[in-house]
Amino acid sequence: MINQVTPQQADQLIRESSAIVIDIRDASSFAQGHIEGATRIDNDNFQAFIESADKDTPIIVCCYHGNSSQPASQTVASFGFESYSLQGGMSAWALMMPSVK
Repeated sequence: MINQVTPQQADQLIRESSAIVIDIRDASSFAQGHIEGATRIDNDNFQAFIESADKDTPIIVCCYHGNSSQPASQTVASFGFESYSLQGGMSAWALMMPSVK
């Protein structure tokens, strides 16, 4: 099962649980705007991220519209992390949350 969170729930997880946000969009899209504190993850740095991340910290996976983040979140969860897919992706976050960097 894929855990999903709304932008508001994600913001709460970030503030209250220091959740890590990983953004799986392309570098150009990430550069144009992302959730404050997000880390851009792709195939080149995924393994290093998995090896260095704290398994006790929730992870929120962000993509464009909330579709690609679902299987990515499932992959992250398979490594023993509490992982969530951001519903609506960056599109929803940008509409609902002010902390786009």
